[in-house]
Amino acid sequence: MTAAAKPLAEITAEAIRVLCREIGPANTARFLNQFSAGMGNYAGERDEILGNPSVDELLAEIRARKKNGSPKPPRKSHRSNRR
Repeated sequence: MTAAAKPLAEITAEAIRVLCREIGPANTARFLNQFSAGMGNYAGERDEILGNPSVDELLAEIRARKKNGSPKPPRKSHRSNRR
């Protein structure tokens, strides 16, 4: 007995349903994330957000925040640039 070949999209959907049923949605997501290469340019986005501060600049900022008791400033969201 030979099984008819199913389209890959159908196999994927069925596999996800089985995984969700057997190990739950959260663990299914964790499992599937292993196979994702991700997207975007992490290093470029990190540099855009954080810049390239020197150790002295970082220490000065830490000391200033401790002195003022101020929380860290809100970061600009880099996700708004994604499509």
